[in-house]
Amino acid sequence: MEKDNIAVGLDIGTTKIVAMIGKKNEYGKLEILGIGKSKSLGVARGVVNNITQTIQSIQQAILEAENNSGYKIKDVVVGIAGQHIRSIQHTDYISRSNPEEVIGEKDIQLLIDQVNKLAMLPGEEIIHVLPQEFKIDGQSEIKEPIGMYGGRLESSFHVVVGQASSIRNVGRCIQSSGIELSGLTLEPLASADAVLSQEEKEAGVALIDIGGGTTDLAIFKDGIIRHTAVIPFGGNVITDDIKEGCSIIEKQAELLKIKFGSAWPGENKDNEIVSIPGLRGREPKEISLKNLSKIIHARVVEIVEQVFAEIKAYGHEDPRKKLIAGIVLTGGGAQLKHIKQLVEYITGMDTRIGYPNEHLAGNSSEEISSPLFATAVGLVMNSIENSTQSAVRMELVNEQPKVVYRNVPPQQQQPVQQRYEVEENYVERVETIEQPREVRSNTKVEAESTETKIRRSFFDRYVDKIKDFLDNAE
Repeated sequence: MEKDNIAVGLDIGTTKIVAMIGKKNEYGKLEILGIGKSKSLGVARGVVNNITQTIQSIQQAILEAENNSGYKIKDVVVGIAGQHIRSIQHTDYISRSNPEEVIGEKDIQLLIDQVNKLAMLPGEEIIHVLPQEFKIDGQSEIKEPIGMYGGRLESSFHVVVGQASSIRNVGRCIQSSGIELSGLTLEPLASADAVLSQEEKEAGVALIDIGGGTTDLAIFKDGIIRHTAVIPFGGNVITDDIKEGCSIIEKQAELLKIKFGSAWPGENKDNEIVSIPGLRGREPKEISLKNLSKIIHARVVEIVEQVFAEIKAYGHEDPRKKLIAGIVLTGGGAQLKHIKQLVEYITGMDTRIGYPNEHLAGNSSEEISSPLFATAVGLVMNSIENSTQSAVRMELVNEQPKVVYRNVPPQQQQPVQQRYEVEENYVERVETIEQPREVRSNTKVEAESTETKIRRSFFDRYVDKIKDFLDNAE
């Protein structure tokens, strides 16, 4: 029996796919057991556009994570992003039949279920329904209504909406990779769990996750999620601009960006030159670092201004909505040199780079503590909250078929593959341990004690609905 709650997160990004296996140690910190990373093929701007290539990339990342950790992955929590994601604010209420009874979880669930029946645009489905502040019989600013009395329970909700087809395509890729989908989480929410402190969420903070194909925004105030947005630009457009502007191939453009790129062009002198090897015997190409920084600067300014427009749409200039903790940058794009200073210059808000190391165990490698893995760490934390056993030790699934011989002379014992050639008179009993894939699907790993009851939210049921759709789609 596995005593530890092993959790698995899968970050399906535009440039990379990361599978991360972890568990909570005795100090409540996240201990990463294994990580697998593969180049993302078949995903553009956070949306799957080639099922076959995406499945291959997922399988590669899963296999690497399993080999690194010694665990076999059963199910994963997946991050959802992409330009199809949008959020709306909605207020709803229920009238309770007996105001003399205290408000319980079933009342809040009833209210959430009511919001889930909202009419959406054709092809759209609700992903998250996040209650914000409650109001009971006109008394406002209640954060925890359970245990209180009242007849009318009202709440404001942050509702995240996405394209049903895009979500189901992700589900199809997971299922076809030989693993189960245990949960879906909006990627900026996962990143926020990994890099933001509770104090920052209370004070007011904007998390900007600059990924390969999208830039995700999540705004918190008074400890509550207030606004989310996905902007369809990320590090890839910067690389494309370098490729076009310097007439080089994409691989060279990406390396230039990482090694020599800067978001602040004033830093480089005119005589700083980097030489790029020519293709197929052509002459090397010389590129000015000042010009490189100008290209990067122009695109980063465009991305930051679009994010800042979303922050303004939230209304951060209102004193009651002021973001005291400023901005936290994370994701691969946050590693770009001088991006922190540029964001501060454009927005006028305090900015820091967000690392997921606050929740990681002290022995975690420096690589895992990078902003690059913030979303994956957040997804593992989300998987831990599900209290499911998402992976089992390889010993439980990797036993090879073997034969137990009784009263067989040593000279007549044959290899396993030839076991049926041994005379039947000598073989009393043959015991076969099933192959890994069958053990994996049939073996039930004991979960936590029955006292641990998992509350099934609407979102759990939504994942079940996706599974049913995928099963019936065959």
